[in-house]
Amino acid sequence: MLVLDQLSRGDKQIRNFSIMILSGLLLLVAVLWHLQIFSSGKYVQRLESQAYRTVREPAVRGSIFDKNGTVLASSRPAYSISLYVKDLSKAGLFNEEYKRLKKMPEYNKLTVSERSRVARFNVASNTIAELSRIVGVNLIIDEERFNRHYLQTRALPLHVMRDVSSEVLARFMESPVRPVGLGIETEAFRQYPLNSVGGHLLGFLVRRQIEEEDIPYSYQMPDYVGRVGVEGVFDKELRGLPGAKSVLVDNTGYRQEENRLIIPVAGQNVYLTIDAQVQKVAERALSEAKADVKGAVVVLDVTNGDILALASAPSYDPNFFIPQITSANWAIYNDENTMPTLCRASYGAYAPGSIFKIVVGLAALESGLDPDKTLYCEGAYQLGRRRIDDTAPAGDYNFRRAFLRSSNAYFISVGLESGVNSLMEMGAKFFLGQKTGIPTMQEVSGFYPNSGFLEARRKRGMPWTSGNTANLCIGQGDITVTPLQMAVMTAAIANGGTIYWPRLVMRLESWDPLNKLPGEVYPSGKVRGNLQVSARNLKLIQDAMLADVEDREGTGSRARINEMRVCGKTGTAEVKQGNRLVRKDTWFVAYAPYESPRYAISVLVESGASGGLTCAPIARKVFQELALIESNQRKAQS
Repeated sequence: MLVLDQLSRGDKQIRNFSIMILSGLLLLVAVLWHLQIFSSGKYVQRLESQAYRTVREPAVRGSIFDKNGTVLASSRPAYSISLYVKDLSKAGLFNEEYKRLKKMPEYNKLTVSERSRVARFNVASNTIAELSRIVGVNLIIDEERFNRHYLQTRALPLHVMRDVSSEVLARFMESPVRPVGLGIETEAFRQYPLNSVGGHLLGFLVRRQIEEEDIPYSYQMPDYVGRVGVEGVFDKELRGLPGAKSVLVDNTGYRQEENRLIIPVAGQNVYLTIDAQVQKVAERALSEAKADVKGAVVVLDVTNGDILALASAPSYDPNFFIPQITSANWAIYNDENTMPTLCRASYGAYAPGSIFKIVVGLAALESGLDPDKTLYCEGAYQLGRRRIDDTAPAGDYNFRRAFLRSSNAYFISVGLESGVNSLMEMGAKFFLGQKTGIPTMQEVSGFYPNSGFLEARRKRGMPWTSGNTANLCIGQGDITVTPLQMAVMTAAIANGGTIYWPRLVMRLESWDPLNKLPGEVYPSGKVRGNLQVSARNLKLIQDAMLADVEDREGTGSRARINEMRVCGKTGTAEVKQGNRLVRKDTWFVAYAPYESPRYAISVLVESGASGGLTCAPIARKVFQELALIESNQRKAQS
């Protein structure tokens, strides 16, 4: 061997180099022996006392926009001052407090575990008291909450102040001396820039753990899920994909290190058909109708069924649910008398009153009614021993005058002549008694009689009578509808007989083109059915609705505006308990412009004076706003 030959010849450099290599090998062997043999027990014990925990990190929730890109809901960064229990322990504060308590007689009767618990809470409480002094806010830490956090999630920070103001944050950050164990955490908070505007259609969030993922997480960071509205229906799409990180904790439960496993993917954005400006005006007009108003306004595009506004009163502010609704606010929102969280536009079922005469009139015309034939009405309708009052005065009425004066006697007469089967068939064409399918998780179908219902009554010994048909002819009795259904009905009258599925959501899309979450487009103008009625008869209804607003005898004259010709119909329905009148629900449905209809409106106000006095002025304000929007668009294009 060359090296051995050189060593045998006494080569000094080779000998020194060989000694160095041999010494290094011996040192390496010694270290390996120390680690694997002598110290193996210590490392085995350390590994056995450590464990990995998986932590779920929520993604940033997607935003919600109106048709013009106005933000209705978004996420913002929120800063929280948090307590890190590990830092208190590492600083020896727990041990110091434990030793102090051990010297105090009143704590001698406590067990070691109980004394340790008291010591930990005292340290945490003193730290929070110091934080109170720094930020100028009185803070108290709940002992039960702290102990639960220590036992279950001490590897994570404990939020002391969530979503602090910039002033509080500045005081904390600029303090020359900050208590050990306090730090800043950043999270995404939901915000609704327009506050209560569109609250019912947007819905609200509640804080809870997400249980649908496949990964069995050890911990879950605070997250929110949609309860109702768009937030609820599209909760999964808005939430995106959560991230995950692994946290190495020691045998005492403290965090040693962490590694990100999955990067969160932000949720998709939702674009609605709502026009925020129209929504604002509808809600404001509704709130100005009367004190403590309860009601709804729906605005539709008659050409494709898009919902431009869906207002309900009283409303609520979804911001109050973030980070968590207070018991005081929940008591207000859960009031059985006002029910602010109830979307009356689609979840309220009401008797339609005289606005249902649109359906009765169309059914009678289709059954052969001569619109020019005059009937004398004496101001009431006598049906056997029952007398049905009429708000229209006694006199001669043809179809047009009976419609604009809303004569009960006339419509009962022509309705009875055309028959209940004719009324049921016409109502079915408008899909009354069926849901429209809007994605809000708050919709009822209402009720409309059909042949099956009549047969079931007969089998129970309660056959359908002329009195039942008379009630139906004036929108009372066995019929309930929602304001949304009445807006759909009015849009069909306006556009020539096409029933569209109402559309609330235009599309889902990601703000990031590289986002792997698939988007979706919801096409407009999806046809649900067609009235298939005579164009002549439909024109008679349209002209009668125009007369109701423009004729001096019309009940809907307060909806008239100069910018466009409005067609409408007023209605009032009595709500009774037994023979006692509880309230009157007032209605107004309308569309405009008469020459080329584009907008349909349905207005409901509980306990109103009348459809003409209470509801028509609300529609007038909305039509004025729509006319102003169109005028501004024309100016921008010129």
